[in-house]
Amino acid sequence: MSEVPRAETFVFLDLEATGLPSVDPEIAEISLFAVHRSSLENPERDEFGIPVLPRVLDKLTLCMSPERPFTAKASEITGLSSEGLARCRKAGFDSAVVRTLQAFLSRQESPICLVAHNGFDYDFPLLCTELRRLGARLPRDTVCLDTLPALRGLDHAHSHGTRAQSCKGYSLGSLFRRYFQEEPKAAHSAEGDVHTLLMVFLHRAAELLAWADEQACSWAHVEPMYTPPDGACLEA
Repeated sequence: MSEVPRAETFVFLDLEATGLPSVDPEIAEISLFAVHRSSLENPERDEFGIPVLPRVLDKLTLCMSPERPFTAKASEITGLSSEGLARCRKAGFDSAVVRTLQAFLSRQESPICLVAHNGFDYDFPLLCTELRRLGARLPRDTVCLDTLPALRGLDHAHSHGTRAQSCKGYSLGSLFRRYFQEEPKAAHSAEGDVHTLLMVFLHRAAELLAWADEQACSWAHVEPMYTPPDGACLEA
């Protein structure tokens, strides 16, 4: 893998959308938590030694009305619907959303690493699609980390692929329950899932930071989930 810059800010990301990749979904909710590397290298802990959210933390959460309908399953899981978003007069993923995202990212020390769980198969390609539809870009030195293959890879290296290790679940909820012995809060809301993702990351921060430094992928290598409806395919 080509060398990528060492990230100084990690932006934890989750999307809720209208369905799975097979239906060419659109984003209905996005949440980002930006954390400086120094807060991940020396995470705060409570009296029981459990990591707590960094005190210095930037958040952005936006809802938007997609043009495409939700699948019944997506609406059931996320609690979002076209009717509910329209009733609250939410606009779609438009230039105002792009400007807000770019402004949020511009406030963070670069280079930035976007972090998502199952990001390479869902969040990153879908965000890439929405940005390309509008001809938008992320900073050229942006990199990406998917915690799903990262944590699988770390566990495989530690266990040498034993059967017991390979049978563990790697959904975000399964990881949180395994690390913290409790249920994650507000699952399948974008902000709730980002909170869960950040807690999972903090539990193994040293290992994941080292993994990111060695194996993060340049954003320039992320391909869109599908060609945007208007056929635009500008570099993001």
